This record gives sequence, structure tokens and C-alpha cells, in this order.
Amino acid sequence: MSSLRVLQIDDEPDILDIVAAALGLDPEFEVRSCGSGADGLAAAAQWRPDLILLDVMMPVMDGPATLRHLRQNPQTAGIPVVFITARAQTREIDHFKSLGAASVIVKPFDPMLLAASVRRQMQPADAG
Repeated sequence: MSSLRVLQIDDEPDILDIVAAALGLDPEFEVRSCGSGADGLAAAAQWRPDLILLDVMMPVMDGPATLRHLRQNPQTAGIPVVFITARAQTREIDHFKSLGAASVIVKPFDPMLLAASVRRQMQPADAG
């Protein structure tokens, strides 16, 4: 099986390290990390990941703005995006999904369960 390419975009170095380490335990994942929305947009267009893990609250270009830019670019418009956020009220999660996020992972998350959660997001909707 080919690797599952995951791009994570988060301004917190600790979160970048935790996600990279958690997904790195699974040999099927190939992970790249970016510390800003702008860097993430460039990496997504160049690397073409299978899924993007995107922090909601970042300086300069936040997660929703980054998602909007991803959707405007034909090269990245179809890449599933999962927000990672501490903003976990039902109305906030519903809002993020209304913006086009495939799902939301709530901080703090269990690093040991992250790979399984990401893998579920990568299943085609019509896989059957």
C-alpha cells in the first residue's frame, strides 16, 4: 500500500511535534508540517497531500481563511481538511463543518488514537 500523505498546519511547535510523532508511529503515514497558513497553502499545492490537519486559531491567516484559500485553488480544492481546535462547542464544530471541513479533532486529543482518527477521515465516502 502506498503511504498516506498528511499535511499538518499549526502555529504551535509542540502540536506539530506531537502530531508528527503520533502519526510517525504508523508506517503508512508520511507527514509534513507547516507553521503558518501561507506555508501550508504552498506545501499543499506542491506536495498534494491526501488530507490536511489544520489548526483553527493561528496568527495572520487562521484556519478558516486557510481553508477558504485551499478551496479556491483547483490543485487543493478537493483535499479533505480536518480542523484541530480547542473550540469544541457543538455550534462551533457545526460552523467549521459548514465551512467545508471534513471533520474536527478536539484538543487535547489522545496521540495514541490520532492515526486511527485520521485514517477514518481518509476513507472514501462511497467505499462500498
